[in-house]
Amino acid sequence: MELRIFTEPQQGASYDELLAVAHRAEETGFGGFFRSDHYLKMGAVSGEPGPTDAWTTLAGLARDTRRIRLGTLMTAATFRLPGPLAITVAQVDQMSGGRVELGIGTGWYAEEHSAYGIPFPSLGERFDRLAEQLAVITGLWETPPGKTFDFAGTYYQVSESPALPKPVQDPRPPILLGGMGAKRTPRLAARYADEFNLPFASLEDSVAQFGRVRAACAEVGRDPERLCWSNALVLCCGRDDAEVARRAAVIGREPDELRANGLAGTPAEIVDKIGRYAAIGSQRIYLQVHDLADLDHLELVAAEVMPQV
Repeated sequence: MELRIFTEPQQGASYDELLAVAHRAEETGFGGFFRSDHYLKMGAVSGEPGPTDAWTTLAGLARDTRRIRLGTLMTAATFRLPGPLAITVAQVDQMSGGRVELGIGTGWYAEEHSAYGIPFPSLGERFDRLAEQLAVITGLWETPPGKTFDFAGTYYQVSESPALPKPVQDPRPPILLGGMGAKRTPRLAARYADEFNLPFASLEDSVAQFGRVRAACAEVGRDPERLCWSNALVLCCGRDDAEVARRAAVIGREPDELRANGLAGTPAEIVDKIGRYAAIGSQRIYLQVHDLADLDHLELVAAEVMPQV
């Protein structure tokens, strides 16, 4: 089981704070540093110091880190056009020496769109646009050097694109898709995903959705074992109940609720729950950390959880 760190900077974080977490994650052996792609804090108006752009952040981290994998859970397809996004991700992949992964989804948070003047179409149209974006992005990256790429979609049209720049990773950076959609999500994952991720899903819901994606793979003749299966869960680890309670209070949650819905408790409790996710086929866990100033939290997990999973 690989453990990665997952942050939510829209809740209030500067680049320097994110860099400190990425550095500590890299130093302590976590496999990746991922961040959300949101422009508005959830649950309040302020969110000081304000949002940081996901791909601007990752470009900086590409130069300020050396080993750790970098990516998004999940870039909103509503935020960017597919051609420019393909260019951005390929450039950041070059800047990182081939360590970037693109998690992408439909976008869901209506309020951030209205707060920053971003169109927010219906869910059906957002899925249609996501499908076309995936076709364009992968098509641009996978077009052989010296060839051009064309695409005639309902929402996006590409004509005689030189399909540059190329990412370092060949044929392209890994693509992460996820979510609990019962029909279109599994079909898109079967066609485009290198990793399928479920955020904040129970064991039972994970089993059901992993099964839907496996069935969709079978329908298109794809081996589901070629996908990586992963979950994202809120982290709240402590050496004892008092430390768990202290960390839970800082992020405004209750220990019992976090034990039920996240990864909370002592290292032994967390190792046990990770083992239950591993038993249903999950191969990677994204540990969502909310208190970015608490770098000792990462140290504890690296020292007492990581060696046992």
